[in-house]
Amino acid sequence: MTEQHILMAEQHSILNQTLVERLPFVTTRFTPDYRLISDKATAGKMAACHKPEPSCSPPLHCYETWGLKQPCTGCPMAEVLHTKMPVDFILPATGQCDWPVENGFWQVRMIPVKDWNNQTTILEIACDITGLKEARADLKIFKSRLRDTQQLARIGHWELYHRTGELFWSEEIYRIFEIDPSSFDASYEAFLNAAHPEDRDTINQAYTQSLETGEPYDIEHRLLMKDGRIKHVQERCKTEYDADGNPAKSIGTVQDITENKRIETENKTLQEKILQVQKMESVGRLAGGVAHDFNNMLFVILGNLELVMEGISENDPNYQPLNEIQTAATRSADLTRQLLAFSRQQTIFPRPLNLNTVIGDMIKMLVRLIGEDIELKWIPGKNLGQVMLDPTQVDQILVNLCVNSRDAITDSGQITIETHMVSIGESECLQRPGFKPGEFITLEVSDNGCGMDKAVQARLFEPFFTTKKTNEGTGLGLATTYGIVKQNNGFINVYSEPGNGTTFRIYFRAYKGNGGNDLPLKDTDDAIKGGCETILLVEDEGMILNFCEKTLKTLGYQVLKANSPHQALSVAKRHGSKIDLLLTDVIMAKMNGKELANALLRDFPSLKILYMSGYTANVITHRGILDEGVMFLQKPFSKKALAQKIRDILSDAN
Repeated sequence: MTEQHILMAEQHSILNQTLVERLPFVTTRFTPDYRLISDKATAGKMAACHKPEPSCSPPLHCYETWGLKQPCTGCPMAEVLHTKMPVDFILPATGQCDWPVENGFWQVRMIPVKDWNNQTTILEIACDITGLKEARADLKIFKSRLRDTQQLARIGHWELYHRTGELFWSEEIYRIFEIDPSSFDASYEAFLNAAHPEDRDTINQAYTQSLETGEPYDIEHRLLMKDGRIKHVQERCKTEYDADGNPAKSIGTVQDITENKRIETENKTLQEKILQVQKMESVGRLAGGVAHDFNNMLFVILGNLELVMEGISENDPNYQPLNEIQTAATRSADLTRQLLAFSRQQTIFPRPLNLNTVIGDMIKMLVRLIGEDIELKWIPGKNLGQVMLDPTQVDQILVNLCVNSRDAITDSGQITIETHMVSIGESECLQRPGFKPGEFITLEVSDNGCGMDKAVQARLFEPFFTTKKTNEGTGLGLATTYGIVKQNNGFINVYSEPGNGTTFRIYFRAYKGNGGNDLPLKDTDDAIKGGCETILLVEDEGMILNFCEKTLKTLGYQVLKANSPHQALSVAKRHGSKIDLLLTDVIMAKMNGKELANALLRDFPSLKILYMSGYTANVITHRGILDEGVMFLQKPFSKKALAQKIRDILSDAN
């Protein structure tokens, strides 16, 4: 090699070194026998165990810079020499336990290059990626925490890029909407299609107005699930604009507030019931005050009339007018007594008595009262025990309820009177405002008449409220019944639907003969063990559906729930596998419980059926909805009663 060539090589080496030093990487060159030939070693930066001296002679082997006596296991330099191809790897590498890298993580590339003598050398370029690795790890942790937080709060976020129309959804939004990301066309139109059809215009109007004004929006709307369920969500959105004032990106959140809405609805229902009770209490106090004063005046009127009429004969021209006055005053006195009963201020003489005996003595009179076209069925309960009541008040209750049932029946029909002994636990009282824990004896009067809607039921016990024509009723019969029940520390439950009759169920605390023994019963949730079977629960009343679901799950059962017969068929079809028991309400819209059971039995022939209803089993059977002898639970029922009935059915099946 000439002197000129040597000079050019030296200049080229200096230039190459200068360029390399300015690169954002650290580089090293090696001979095929692993010796360092670079002026700038990076091994000292990557391997904390050893830092080679630049003047070391002869140059160290690569592995010696790591404090090793022989090449590393799986050394990538050998692969480069063998394949003549670049090799990329990261230090420390997985499985390379003998590479003592302590100074973070490095992205390394080894490249075969030719020197001036056409000899193969290896150029190693390394970049410290420790910060990048840490940032990625932190980002992964952040994303995980964000995902968990969103799922816990039921809040997802979304971003819409206006230039491209691209829509991004977080995982939680997909979960809220119950949509598979792989089957979702991520666009604003697809989002609108996922919303409830009745709410789409409202959503679009709010979003469009927000874009025009630049003001964020905050709205509630609904989602319609594929199985017909409704979800409620709270959506918030704001838009970012570019320098020209055009919308660039909209960002927002969606929060699932379905549970909040359910609780809000329940609270509203409870509040309405509380207000109704307070209103009844206020009306009762007012009625009682008026009745007392009016009763005093009537006493004067009737007393003086009696004195006057004793002194005149029936032939006296004044006798007939006075007799009509006496009749009107007597009827007014009857109204006054009813008001006093409603306000719980009438004088009573309670004593221990057996309801079966009192009712049995009244049956003949009640038959004459309701007429020949209506059948009266009397079903006394067994081992009933006693209650502490004034027997005349029992008479009043029976007359008022039977007259109400008679008037609800057009032409012919049936009225059923029943008595039962029931136990109510504290957990059941939480689900049913007005209920009390303990042992009770129930008096039930059911009919298959016209029934009542919710509006009528809300005012049922108000004094002077009646659905009858003018001069056909005073509107005090049920108000009197309500007052008597409350005066005796009982409570009353009404179950009715238009066209499906009515059941009045009155609860009187069982008399123990000793005040100290008349204590509320404690729940016996653990008395009867549940099982792991699958139960399909069908109930169109949301509060009862949720209560039954929670109860069944606490007993250990797998629960599939539906709020309508058609949804139940859909749920069963999707489930596919075995369903052990159908627990269904009897009276439901479009399809009753028996029809639903028959439809399910075609696909699940071994399915066991348990019906439940607020009507008595006898009334339902009389309508021909259920056959006699079917398994039946009468609402309201306790957790213990439900657990026992299910276990009996499933045990027989096994």
